[in-house]
Amino acid sequence: MPAAAAASLNPLRWYGGIERFRTPRRANPSYSASFLHHFVRRLSQPILHLKPQRAVSPIVLPLEGMAGGEAGFPVPSTAYEEALNCLSSLITRRTRADGSNKGDNFDLMFEYLKILELDEPITHLKVIHVAGTKGKGSTCAFTESILRRCGFRTGLFTSPHLIDIRERFRLDGMDISEDKFLSYFWWCYNRLQEKTDDDMPMPNYFRFLSLLAFKIFVAEQVHVAILEVGLGGKFDATNVVRTPIVCGISSLGYDHMEILGNTLGEIAGEKAGIFKQGVPAYTVTQPEEAMSVLKAKASQLGISLQVASPLDQGLLNGQKLGLDGEHQYINAGLAVAMSHTWLQKTGDAEGIFSENTKSSLPEQFIRGLASASLQGRAQIVPDPHFDMQSSSHGSGGLFFYLDGAHSPESMVECARWFSHAVKENACLVNLPEEQPNNDCSARVQILLFNCMPVRDPEMLLQPFINTCSDHGVLFHRAIFVPNQSVFNKVGSYATPQSDPKQVDLSWQLTIQRIWRNIINGKRGLADDSVYSIDEACEKGERSNTTGLENSTVLPSLPSAIKWLREYAKRNQSIRVQVLVTGSLHLIGDLLRFIQT
Repeated sequence: MPAAAAASLNPLRWYGGIERFRTPRRANPSYSASFLHHFVRRLSQPILHLKPQRAVSPIVLPLEGMAGGEAGFPVPSTAYEEALNCLSSLITRRTRADGSNKGDNFDLMFEYLKILELDEPITHLKVIHVAGTKGKGSTCAFTESILRRCGFRTGLFTSPHLIDIRERFRLDGMDISEDKFLSYFWWCYNRLQEKTDDDMPMPNYFRFLSLLAFKIFVAEQVHVAILEVGLGGKFDATNVVRTPIVCGISSLGYDHMEILGNTLGEIAGEKAGIFKQGVPAYTVTQPEEAMSVLKAKASQLGISLQVASPLDQGLLNGQKLGLDGEHQYINAGLAVAMSHTWLQKTGDAEGIFSENTKSSLPEQFIRGLASASLQGRAQIVPDPHFDMQSSSHGSGGLFFYLDGAHSPESMVECARWFSHAVKENACLVNLPEEQPNNDCSARVQILLFNCMPVRDPEMLLQPFINTCSDHGVLFHRAIFVPNQSVFNKVGSYATPQSDPKQVDLSWQLTIQRIWRNIINGKRGLADDSVYSIDEACEKGERSNTTGLENSTVLPSLPSAIKWLREYAKRNQSIRVQVLVTGSLHLIGDLLRFIQT
């Protein structure tokens, strides 16, 4: 292969016509990062001359009441901000992809691959392809961690990101570096801009990110590429992969119905679009309506659809899954089945499986399952600001319980996880002034919630409230806030208005009304109040209500965080446990604020 052609596939592999950095079949732990970094910085792209600091979003909003910059985020490089601005220009409103519009012109993806000279190279990627309504991201995280522990160089493409766009592209378990991201980004973006026109426009946001993932994984010579479907399956941008090694479908439920269909059968049909002739397919236990469609699609292709059992906890030899929650054993079981099949199909099972592992898990699998990580899923984060202000709070403090559940089924799992996480040795208190009357710590649970307008809040909140109630969890207060992220701007979010009257909170007031209707079992309740910080704190101190009745709409996420910190400071003997859920965008916004 000529040097120029090879360089087009991997700018890090060729330098001055000499082939370098050919990765061995198994990951080499002695690989020289500093030597690689030297050559990266010698590339012709001027955007690579950057300070080696962690990249963040281009606009960072300080916490309310803080001076600029005290939120702990450095200003990003101009080159990185420029790339994010170009990405933002590709964002469009989602439309339903079906036969009437040729899958939203899905075939253009193959033309884009040709422009990027990736149409042939991606056929050599050893892909694990995963679709589903809930749990597909966790399944991918488990799968990546397992195979990395087996010694393979891994590439993981997931969505959405919470804080930084680079979270979507993981190499060997780490977000891609800013230097590499920029190198591959501009390589793809510039070539597509040169070749596209009115008849063949630039790919939209997610299609571009998928193309970028293919470029990264081909260039970085990963041994396995784990691809999480963005939306649906049949017409998803990741589905240009025609010969994956194995594919899987995680738990199905109702989500994105405006695009995927209104029944479980229609949704399952879209997800089953990733099945390929001759490619092993796995799923988990599904509702009958969904399972019948999956089996029919597999039968049409002449493949056997296998149902992976939830992982037996006893196989972990006393270890715990890296991702918390009982439902994660379902995802872990699917990940184990796909990893096993991938190893067998690629001929790499030797040395990992033996006679002794027929009724148990290989040690690499156990370590992979125990060390898997994914932000915003059943994640507990103490508020660092509260801890920094005082070290003498005793058993109190402010803790955020983060779960990006946004479908009815996942909200139930979220409720179960949260109930279990806070229930042990917990003393639920109804009044801020009440002191614990036994040996365990006094605790209150608060809900911080938002969901996107395309979702039905009642479908999310009704099963959530019922499940919490069944597990004995009552919320001292429910707070409803708008997201700070804006859909058409990557890595940034809107500056909240200081005057609540200038913020459109009609959606949050609607959610609050639905919450109250569910709690009280009647409609037409008044008091659709929007409180300032001081008013909210004062009302919280005067609160005489118990359980789930007290709710508040606040004009911004910073105002909610400030309210929570004020509440925790005034009640230092109480541990404040805040469940943040309903939207992954809300989770990402909160992490931006509280992480330093």
